[in-house]
Amino acid sequence: MNLEDDKKFLWHPLTQHQLHPEHLLIKKAKGVMLYDEYDNEYIDGIASWYTCMYGHCNPEITSKVAEQMTELDHVVFTGFTHQPAINLARELLKILPENQDKLFFSDNGSTSIDIAIKMALQYHHNKGVKKQKIIALDDGFHGDTFGAMSVSDLSIYNGPFSDYFLEVIRIPAPNKENVKQSIAIIRELAKKNDIAAFVYEPIVQGAAAMKMHEPKALNELLEVAKGENIITIADEVMTGFGKTGKNFASEFMSCLPDIICLSKSLTGGIGPMAITSCNQMIYEAFLSSKMEQGFFHGHTYSANPTSCSAALASLELLKSSEIQNNIKNIEASHRRFNEKIKDHPKVKNTRQQGVIFALDFNVNVDRYGDLRYRLYDFYMAQGVYLRPLGNTVYILAPFVISQTELQRIYDAIQNSFEII
Repeated sequence: MNLEDDKKFLWHPLTQHQLHPEHLLIKKAKGVMLYDEYDNEYIDGIASWYTCMYGHCNPEITSKVAEQMTELDHVVFTGFTHQPAINLARELLKILPENQDKLFFSDNGSTSIDIAIKMALQYHHNKGVKKQKIIALDDGFHGDTFGAMSVSDLSIYNGPFSDYFLEVIRIPAPNKENVKQSIAIIRELAKKNDIAAFVYEPIVQGAAAMKMHEPKALNELLEVAKGENIITIADEVMTGFGKTGKNFASEFMSCLPDIICLSKSLTGGIGPMAITSCNQMIYEAFLSSKMEQGFFHGHTYSANPTSCSAALASLELLKSSEIQNNIKNIEASHRRFNEKIKDHPKVKNTRQQGVIFALDFNVNVDRYGDLRYRLYDFYMAQGVYLRPLGNTVYILAPFVISQTELQRIYDAIQNSFEII
């Protein structure tokens, strides 16, 4: 296999090729394992960016996809519909928060956010009100397309484009110390009647190195936003489908979002697909005899039947007693590991939500500084694939991981204390 052709032809994401020109060739994957061209194996400790939560090449998913591909590969989703999309909508709405009523399909997490923002802006526009500003949380990340970048707060991603963004007002991720101040900010902003939406990652901010905030405090913010006619948008692209201990992180709050964005493990890692769901109130604002008040947004591969079939199979797995028991076992295992290492002098702090576990090393470093790459190489040498962020290392492995495989991840992390 010619890796020189990789360097000659390919431009990889989130990569400074001048500094990091080499890429490892992965030739196959199965369960929690990745295999390189020399048959070295690596435990996928982050489920390939939180997508393959039921294991790579899960036969219960791939068999349904293969069956679907011989029946209907793709068809335009404007003017046509198909049974896989109908079935997925019916089954997904059964487990989504109870106020969700409609699903809009797209291709990836970033576009699901852009769609949500457009829905919120046009919702007010269709009602004859011009609202242009959006509230978002400090350190949030929602994707790489322009709307998603606008509401994100990571300068290494956004720097060259920030002059072109939507107008966004940031508030701190909520906790019991700052929630009253944030409530006061929202109420003051709402007096001008120009806040269209509040976009947030519920409970866990993924790209912010798994920063976690308090459900009760977030619930208070959501109640205030709803009372001020601000559309609430939950970015569950990372947190959705069981990772936080519930099907959706929004279920930890009693105040439910108007709009929810979903992707990543939606299809079990088989194919790209995203969904933006909304309540009936949002949907009805687009019903009109005026064509221009409809929602004119579309993707060529919207509701791709094979991806819908993969998502349906993934939902069945998520609801199974086996996966639900695995989630509980992983949670318990993380707690035991935490008790073992939390007081180590090299550990600054730890945190856990469901199957997500993160620890911060007791050093100050840049997000993409040398430590991140030293740790990455150290873990890979031990057959464990993790992607540290600054001084943070986190685990978000597939639900099907065994205790033995989890222990290999824990051992690799503990061994890395020696190089900090």
